[in-house]
Amino acid sequence: MTATYAVSDVHGHPEKLTAALQEAGLIDAEDNWSGEDARLWFLGDFFDRGPDGIGVLRMVRRLAEQAADGTGEVHVLLGNHEILALGMRKFGDTFVPHEGITSRSFERSWALNGGQDRDQELLTDEDVAWLIDRPMLGLDADHLLMHSDTEEYLAWGNSIEEINAAARSDLHSDSIVVWWEMWRRMTSRYAFRGEAGPVIAAELLERLGGRRIVHGHSIVADQLGIDPAYLTGPLLYSDGLALGIDGGTFDGGPCLVVKLLPI
Repeated sequence: MTATYAVSDVHGHPEKLTAALQEAGLIDAEDNWSGEDARLWFLGDFFDRGPDGIGVLRMVRRLAEQAADGTGEVHVLLGNHEILALGMRKFGDTFVPHEGITSRSFERSWALNGGQDRDQELLTDEDVAWLIDRPMLGLDADHLLMHSDTEEYLAWGNSIEEINAAARSDLHSDSIVVWWEMWRRMTSRYAFRGEAGPVIAAELLERLGGRRIVHGHSIVADQLGIDPAYLTGPLLYSDGLALGIDGGTFDGGPCLVVKLLPI
């Protein structure tokens, strides 16, 4: 029976990702794909905060190619830090037009959010071309997969297909305003928490499909009020409608490779 896994927010720590994938039996001792008929979803945020975002990206791309050539599947969704890294490369310190006086730029946001010079130096045109064609959302085994715990995805459309197509079009745009709006949407979070959280989650699932949302972006340990170093697994919350899998890898937490169980 096919097993489905998800991992998110590696943030420049390929060594943690390697160890977690080996433990899950998805790569072998030589770090090659060994998932047989497994499906693995990366939910974004390869870059920033940690020292080797490029190492993570290259590993993900290699595993995706190996799975495509053999057995199993590797799927990749974009996170807000992919938008940020690509926006930094494309626009740098260019002023973002806005009413009133502002100092907004991708360079400033990139620096404030743990941007690494090495990632920018080693990011190639081929990497960029590959990344901007990745989707925002996926659906697998009744799980709605996304990076950010937000309903802002609906600004792109009313179905997974519409959202992915509209976001891909934005990623091919040369407008800094369009790119900044992508970055803003993807930084939104916490939509499924609190009293209204289950209602928002249920409405999103009804519109986009699936029976449970799986997301990264917001560190699980923060929601639990513990140090990320003590985290041992993902968090099911919002009346069982949302599963948070960001282990806080860059902040001393684990890289969580989560097996998605039938609902």
